[in-house]
Amino acid sequence: MSQGPVRVYATGDPFFGRLTKGHLEAEGIQVMMKGEGEGPYRLGPVYLWVAPEDEDHAREIIEAIESGAYEVSDDDVTDAQEAEDARPRG
Repeated sequence: MSQGPVRVYATGDPFFGRLTKGHLEAEGIQVMMKGEGEGPYRLGPVYLWVAPEDEDHAREIIEAIESGAYEVSDDDVTDAQEAEDARPRG
């Protein structure tokens, strides 16, 4: 008996839904997103679904996101820009 996708995340903010989806996909997890109203004003809840075998990993990533592990500070952006500026061009 095969089990269908598992809902691992729900939010009322479409921006955070897309951001979380992107983090999960960057970790190699395929994500199905449902919700997020159609049209130019994307309102409404967002639900993220993953395959059952990815559920534990997805929940770990979501927990890390919610704990602030994925936060980027202004210093991080400045450091990245300085590294890019110092890179030899050729």
